[in-house]
Amino acid sequence: MNVIGRNIGKPSTSANITQRAEALSARLRAVGERAFPPTAQKSLRSFTSGEVAEIVGVSDGYLRQLSIDGLGPTPDLGNGGRRSYSLEQINELRRYLATARPKEAVRFFPQRRSGEKLQVITVANFKGGSAKTTTSVYLAQGLALQGYRVLAIDLDPQASLSAMFGYQPEFDVAENTTLYGAIRYDEERVLMKDVVRPTYFTGISIVPGNLELMEFEHQTPRFMLQNRGKAEDLFFRRVAGAIAQVEDDFDVVVVDCPPQLGFLTMGALNAATGMIVTVHPQMVDVASMSQFLLMTSDLVSVIEEAGGRLDYDFLRFLVTRHDPRDVPEQEIVGLMRDVFGADVMSATAWKSTAIANAGLTKQSLYELTRGAVGRSTYDRAMESINAVNEEVVGLLNQVWQR
Repeated sequence: MNVIGRNIGKPSTSANITQRAEALSARLRAVGERAFPPTAQKSLRSFTSGEVAEIVGVSDGYLRQLSIDGLGPTPDLGNGGRRSYSLEQINELRRYLATARPKEAVRFFPQRRSGEKLQVITVANFKGGSAKTTTSVYLAQGLALQGYRVLAIDLDPQASLSAMFGYQPEFDVAENTTLYGAIRYDEERVLMKDVVRPTYFTGISIVPGNLELMEFEHQTPRFMLQNRGKAEDLFFRRVAGAIAQVEDDFDVVVVDCPPQLGFLTMGALNAATGMIVTVHPQMVDVASMSQFLLMTSDLVSVIEEAGGRLDYDFLRFLVTRHDPRDVPEQEIVGLMRDVFGADVMSATAWKSTAIANAGLTKQSLYELTRGAVGRSTYDRAMESINAVNEEVVGLLNQVWQR
């Protein structure tokens, strides 16, 4: 029998891969439905009065007295008279405190004022596994807990950020509802507001992603060949143009970039006012980051030569998945600080089983109670996460001259 005869009835390679992808997708959906049934929506837990006191920056006793006096939001009372607040109530509390203590209004209610420009923070590195999505999730949620209005944009076709916010890319994100829908080149383009969706996490909206984002990488070269010389249509301006349509609705935009330096990433770099480069403290990762920076420099040069202008308010390197007890890792962190100085963030994102375990159910530690993953492990991880977020808030305050 010839070779052709032996292949009769055998599925093609593409069909074989498709079959496996569909089987895995179905299994993941089943797992997700066990955690979050189709009739249920992902929701955020309430916060204890002690947590709220820490978040808002007042004492627990002060909150208790407000509750007794009937001032501010009325907390829910649980067993033993324990008080708890939803995130909506926390924001209501912020508004009350900003009015009651006007000299501290900015501290309690930090949303940007007239004349303060929108901050667009890209989280980038072309190496996978550097914790870009984890950083984006915790930064967006941490800023929302502090009272900022946050827009999260998922530019990664794998859409892990979308899944963390309850949008399964294969099932919940329809055609033309990613950022591609707002930056595409044809008559099917929609307004940015049409692809912005709410999330269960009060204060955060999201532009979800899925494989559709790859269309921008495919269509851009064709468009560039057909439309030479039209500066207003240049691909790298499109992300910034889309964000500008909704800038009045937000204080901070957090962009989770894909692990590649393609046209989408170049658009995000052009739109950014600040950039955080995530890096795992291993020599191979640091070497990879060196190549990332060289390639980014070349791409930025291309953008600038084409009339773009990148004038970042800050560029910082964030050490992620860091074990501060690991001596070789500490040496690499020291090397980075020697080379980049103050551009390496003082806080590092520690490696934590608590973060990893929470991610298995597509949740963050902000969504879980201390007892869900072990109190000491939870506290240690949150200390690291909050330190990173506080440093970013400090950068925002510098930009806004607060």
